[in-house]
Amino acid sequence: MVIDFHTHTFPDKMAEKTVAHLAKIGGLPPHTDGKRGSLLESMNKYGIDRSVVLPVATLPKQERSINALSAELNGKDVIFYAGGIHPDCGDVCGTLDFIKKSGLFGIKLHPDYQGVHFDDPRYVNIMREAAKRGLYIVTHAGIDVGFRDHVHCTPDMILNVLGQLEGVIDNRLILAHMGSYEMPDEVLCKLCGKPVYMDTAAVLDLYPDKCVEIIRKHGADRILFATDSPWKSQGEYLGIFENLPLSEGEKEKILHRNAERILSVK
Repeated sequence: MVIDFHTHTFPDKMAEKTVAHLAKIGGLPPHTDGKRGSLLESMNKYGIDRSVVLPVATLPKQERSINALSAELNGKDVIFYAGGIHPDCGDVCGTLDFIKKSGLFGIKLHPDYQGVHFDDPRYVNIMREAAKRGLYIVTHAGIDVGFRDHVHCTPDMILNVLGQLEGVIDNRLILAHMGSYEMPDEVLCKLCGKPVYMDTAAVLDLYPDKCVEIIRKHGADRILFATDSPWKSQGEYLGIFENLPLSEGEKEKILHRNAERILSVK
């Protein structure tokens, strides 16, 4: 069983334009065209049993359509969805209630694309309310390739949020990119051992040895296999992961058992 906990797709009518734009600003050539059907083809080709799509609301007005589509597609064709919420949401509780009632497992935040620091009071309020409803919070963490000159979610900001919401979001926060993209040493010093999950998206090919260090220090119980498709190849990433010097028990937890717990699936 393999679950890819971090992927992105876009509606067919806008996928080509959106993927081309993101590829240009990030300097990352895509491995698929960003359509749902292409993700399914990739999963079938490389033996990925389930994938999780993480949509980002870059404007408050996008929330309703994103969440309606996520609710409609969630669980179909073994693809699961998070909900989207913007820090300037006009009805935080109502939006989170819809996400919860729709059966979505949580929400996705992207501080860089939403232009807000991770420890901003608006985010803190959203995370508090999400956790009250039993929702998970997935956030981009660390450097973003399209916004290298300003990091909106640093390990120190994450520590600030964990301090403010101690006991509220424990084990509800999922940090993408192994805790913070391109900041593995800070993750090792500041975040390992904290009550958070981390996913492997987009970093396994950059510093695999550091990833193993983080896994060993943080614990395999709170690591999720993830690729960041279409920006990384699901097949390539699964191959890299399988070759890491981890025990079969550790790999099993990371590849599917931890994700099954979060998604409430078998």
